[in-house]
Amino acid sequence: MKIQLETISPETKSPFRVLHEPKLNDLFFWHFHPEYELVYIEGATATRHVGDHISTYEESDLVFIGSNIPHLNFDHGVKSNYRMEVLHIKPSFRQSFANEMPELNHIQVLFEKAQFGIAFHGETKNEIGKRIKKIHALAPFQLFVEIMQLLNVLSTTNEYTLLHEKPFVSRFNLKEQKRMRTIYAFIDEHYQGKITVEEIASLCNLSKPAFCRYFKKATGNSFVAFLNQYRISQAKRLLLTGKNITETCFDCGFESLSYFNRIFKKVTLENPSEFKKRYLNN
Repeated sequence: MKIQLETISPETKSPFRVLHEPKLNDLFFWHFHPEYELVYIEGATATRHVGDHISTYEESDLVFIGSNIPHLNFDHGVKSNYRMEVLHIKPSFRQSFANEMPELNHIQVLFEKAQFGIAFHGETKNEIGKRIKKIHALAPFQLFVEIMQLLNVLSTTNEYTLLHEKPFVSRFNLKEQKRMRTIYAFIDEHYQGKITVEEIASLCNLSKPAFCRYFKKATGNSFVAFLNQYRISQAKRLLLTGKNITETCFDCGFESLSYFNRIFKKVTLENPSEFKKRYLNN
């Protein structure tokens, strides 16, 4: 299945699109779209990758994602019997509807927070999860009313975590997004082994010097620094699942423990043992 820009068909005037139990677990679907996305998944433990944020959710997840924030499908690699529901909301709903009504100011704030990426938990996640599983069967008017009710709950709860410290701003135009999706997909599949700059440059149909210039301009990082950051993100996830430091080092593609420790401290400002101890104590 080809990775592509997702969008709601322009033929429909509805600001909403409901995806009932989409199954993309066999696909690394690193994608973006102008629509806001509310996604709920249960019966799975997998990776939550939204913008620059990478973490692991357990058993279920409820996340609200802002416009044009790149993200990975939440069921990537899931082998269990899971269920997933996705709601897309056009930006025009916020601009021409929520923005024009003072009664909806709290929902407007919710859309603003969505640019950070929002993960909900506790009773809010349970309640919204039960309700969002039923919206695919609703008639248009009932669907509209229920979505407004869902947004009201999400905009008034305190049971949430922002996934970024600042609103996420996409750094890439459409052509660069497509190229970056290709790079991300390759890294995700091969980060446990050796990846060379020449290999990635060839994948992008660029010479090594041209690729290095492009990547530095597009991301602000060298490819090696970017790859190391990605591997450290995966290493943090593995350490929190109970893997020891040596196993984590080699499982994330590092060829020596000393280099892994040095890069881990450079990226996180603490060494792996300090990181693991701090989270276990918490």
